[in-house]
Amino acid sequence: MTWSITTPIYYVNGKPHIGHAYTTIAADAAARWMRRLGHDTFLLTGTDEHGQKVAEAAAARGMAPKVHCDDMVVGWRALMDRLGITYDRFLRTTDADHIAVVQGVLTWMKERDLIYRAEYTGWYSIAAERFWTEKDLVDGKCPDTGTAVVEITEANWFFRMSQFREPLLAHLAAHPEAIQPESRLNEVLGFLRQPLEDLCISRPKARMNWGIDLPFDPDFVTYVWFDALLNYATGAGWSPGKALSATRWPATVHLVGKDILTTHAVYWNTMLLALGLPLPTTLFAHGWWVSTDGRKMSKSLGNTIDVDGLIEGFGVDVLRWFLLRDVAFGADGAFSYDNFLVRTNADLANDLGNLAHRATSMTVSWRGGAVPPLAAPGPAEAALAELAHATVASVADAMPRLAFHEALEAIVGLVRAGNKYVDTRAPWALRKSGDEAGVDTVLRTLLELCHLVAALAAPVAPGKMAELGARLGRDAATLDTFARDVVHGQVAALGGLTTGAPIHHGDPLFPRFDELPAALAPAPAKETPMAPEAPPTPAVPTITYDDFAKIQLRVGRIVEAAPHPDADRLLCLKVDIGEAAPRSIVAGIRARFAPEALLGRQIVVVANLAPRKLRGVESHGMLLAASDGDLLVDLVSVDAPPGSVVR
Repeated sequence: MTWSITTPIYYVNGKPHIGHAYTTIAADAAARWMRRLGHDTFLLTGTDEHGQKVAEAAAARGMAPKVHCDDMVVGWRALMDRLGITYDRFLRTTDADHIAVVQGVLTWMKERDLIYRAEYTGWYSIAAERFWTEKDLVDGKCPDTGTAVVEITEANWFFRMSQFREPLLAHLAAHPEAIQPESRLNEVLGFLRQPLEDLCISRPKARMNWGIDLPFDPDFVTYVWFDALLNYATGAGWSPGKALSATRWPATVHLVGKDILTTHAVYWNTMLLALGLPLPTTLFAHGWWVSTDGRKMSKSLGNTIDVDGLIEGFGVDVLRWFLLRDVAFGADGAFSYDNFLVRTNADLANDLGNLAHRATSMTVSWRGGAVPPLAAPGPAEAALAELAHATVASVADAMPRLAFHEALEAIVGLVRAGNKYVDTRAPWALRKSGDEAGVDTVLRTLLELCHLVAALAAPVAPGKMAELGARLGRDAATLDTFARDVVHGQVAALGGLTTGAPIHHGDPLFPRFDELPAALAPAPAKETPMAPEAPPTPAVPTITYDDFAKIQLRVGRIVEAAPHPDADRLLCLKVDIGEAAPRSIVAGIRARFAPEALLGRQIVVVANLAPRKLRGVESHGMLLAASDGDLLVDLVSVDAPPGSVVR
């Protein structure tokens, strides 16, 4: 099976930032997963090197545009290497084959009267590099950038985009999965409810001459968005007249940020319809990383994320893990360095790193660093094996859907179960009592669990999971093979190691950070004139025993979980608290937990809270959870029968 994924191509008018890293890491993780399952996989990324913004950036540096691009692309390639991106092609729109494809498409369309010349008057935004109609403007400014626009009248070449509105609507009606998440599809359908105008696809050289020449009119260059979108065809090896069977088109997934949804869902798709080419299987528009106050990251606001600093301080695998774990892919994520620190310690140092440390250290100390036999698995081992099997299924379902947070939540759930298993089985006590067979069983189970986690999490954290695999005597290729075999059901989830194979211990896989590295710590506040001393912060009010006695806490087991139909942050749960029927509880935990990861969780519920409706769904109760600042860490859990009173 051929499977391909593309990122947008990135402007070379500035340095890479967190948004570029986020998109490209997501594409890489998906591509790594599909490759290891045996699919013929292709990852395309690159740089967009034409247009007014690039020309202006080059002029500001006193360089010719191509010289500027050649210089800037070095930094982009270096970032791809630092992020561990396994692209199959890095395309530049100044590449000769891409220029040939663009000019070939222009000629083909003109010969079929799909392109025409006309005079046009419109409001032009330099920042967005596009024309707007009067009704599009917001307070007289560009709706995309908020910057000033200029009224321009000039001759240009136009693509008959309006002819393809109805065919595009018909395609989306037949293939609603073609644009994801569903909220993005609704945005596109809303845009298409209004008349679709033809698209200006040229710029006069008299105004801006940095672009691909129109082959039939030497006074014009190609509009940067028409040029840039065709990179996906070039990268797939297509050109006018070439058989599709000799190319990698259509793409399986176009991955873009939500700010360029319309250009891809409307401009690009109508271009493909005009060319008679199949549309991509899925266009996935993800959200932004925003500051904790909800604002988009911006240099002018001083709230940007230091990608290089995060890599230097924590390692690239930790950055990759956080970006794909912390929020549902598709939604916006609120970033803070403190949240990054908490997530790193919770998931990686306390959970995964601790599990690997315990498994390898006990094996090296008690068994001379050799994988022990699995002597006699009991109920605890059987339960863990069942959870491991379910985790494989969850990860295999989530990764092709780009539901990275669901996959990683399932993996973390398995890791936590492994740590609980160690505490419950207490191999140190078994050893003290002389039950060496029991010790062997526990150690083998833990090592197998670490091996499975390394195989499943490698697409997200390839370096650290390769390191964990090496400690278990497995190289990266062997981990890939095991991942493929376990997903296809050809080997047991906890059955990948060989008795007697060497085990190594080493330093902590993920060290704990008690504070941010110095390079990322907030700058000390500037000295300001002394202000009157503020009144002390009021103490948290106390309550009496009688107040507390009014609260009834019960143990509950989650039996159903589903996304709220009308709220991105909410989950609708059914919780068994020992009553005749499960309670309906709505909780704002969707960014932290995938629904399926909650099934069977034993939690604590405030049972006598008055019911109320949240976005139209009744909620009768409240969950108890632990948080670190604004970051939800976990739900409070109690191992007791549903309905038990928590005192």
